Amino acid sequence: MQQACFASIDAFAEQNREAILRDITRLVAVPSVEGAPAPGAPFGPGPRAALDKALEIAADLGLATHNAGGYIGWAETGPIADGQKYLATITHCDVVPEGNGWDADPYTVRLRDGWLLGRGVADDKGPAVLTLYALKYLKDAGVPLKYPVRALLGANEETGMLDVDYYAEHFHQPAFCFTPDAEFPVCNGEKGGFNGEIVSPRFEAGAILDFAGGVAHNAVPDRACCVVRADAAALRPGAGLTFTPGGESAVRIDAVGKSGHAAMPEGTVNAIGLIVTCLLDSGVCTPAETAYLKVLAKLHAATDGSALGIASDDGLFTPLTIIGGTIEHKDGRLRQTFDCRYPTSTDAQKLTAAMTAVCGDAARVQNVTSRVPFYIDAGSPAIQTLIETYNEVTGERQTPFTMGGGTYARHFPYAVSFGPEHADLPLPDFAGPMHGANEGANFDKLIEALKIYILALLRLQEVEL
Repeated sequence: MQQACFASIDAFAEQNREAILRDITRLVAVPSVEGAPAPGAPFGPGPRAALDKALEIAADLGLATHNAGGYIGWAETGPIADGQKYLATITHCDVVPEGNGWDADPYTVRLRDGWLLGRGVADDKGPAVLTLYALKYLKDAGVPLKYPVRALLGANEETGMLDVDYYAEHFHQPAFCFTPDAEFPVCNGEKGGFNGEIVSPRFEAGAILDFAGGVAHNAVPDRACCVVRADAAALRPGAGLTFTPGGESAVRIDAVGKSGHAAMPEGTVNAIGLIVTCLLDSGVCTPAETAYLKVLAKLHAATDGSALGIASDDGLFTPLTIIGGTIEHKDGRLRQTFDCRYPTSTDAQKLTAAMTAVCGDAARVQNVTSRVPFYIDAGSPAIQTLIETYNEVTGERQTPFTMGGGTYARHFPYAVSFGPEHADLPLPDFAGPMHGANEGANFDKLIEALKIYILALLRLQEVEL
């Protein structure tokens, strides 16, 4: 019986390869960065349009769908009564801004050497389509379900997760949920989050005329530019920097770095940090500007927070990380955002105090938000079901892990993140990471993930929730 089930799932996944590629392409083609709220589009027209497209795909697959006012939507295997226990998956249709450095249109999916390239193929539109096909299998196979299954489709994961807050307020929660928005095998814990801005005093007659960089607070910026009142000959050259005349005895500094996700900054190069270093080495700024830039230099010096005095490791999670995401020059002040992911050995109060001390009189820490670390026992029945399913399909012997990324899982009573990324799968030179240029996803691994998701949803029917 078990072998027959495996064969049925294999056949379904392989028979639908082209249709899955088609539907991922359809969904990626809808730009869905957060925008200004509008009626029926609380997170802007882009996320609403992508949510509509995902629900259109679900309807094409024969699934019942619902749109909850543009906040969130879902497809499901059948009606779910009030209070009835059900399983859920949750993915999201919004994306981070495309940024720079792409080899082609970010919203046109390309297939190269077995890899899909496009904004959202990995985070999280590709996985969203997989969950819809998992429900199609359950529906088409006529499998009796102890727990009906709902594939939730969010529209605000990247910038606030207000979509799941809305869901929790208006609808009853699933008995168990997993989100395909991280790495395999199973992530049962997420670091805390600490975000805010390092804001300068108002500079009077300063040397910095403009400074801009980054596209999102939770992505390492690969582009930044600064216009500074200075003699070009006084600027210290460096890797990734170019200087061009800016008018009125000014010079424009452009920096090119290497982007990546704030939770995984290893190997990235922060373009803002390149300019900060250049300005300090060149000595062209006023004393007040220089004092502020020295604070930013400590932010950009090390992604483990050691230069800020906030490095921390608890042995359960990976060590603390912090990056500077965006910078802007507005009303005579500079505003540098930061994104910190921290383990249980520190907290937002300690981090605020340490960074405030580093700032001294040169800057202020403002607009701080935080979230505490999230952890679920790896031995719980549903998590064991997922890890056993993953190992059986792949032939591996993996165990659950914790991570720095923040997903929808922490917003549900009993939830984890579950693939489809593979940390040990190297990216080819032409592909980039989530939140980076040329975002890539291995197509064969996506198809394998679909098989894992179908089998896991079937196995979860046998768990007492």
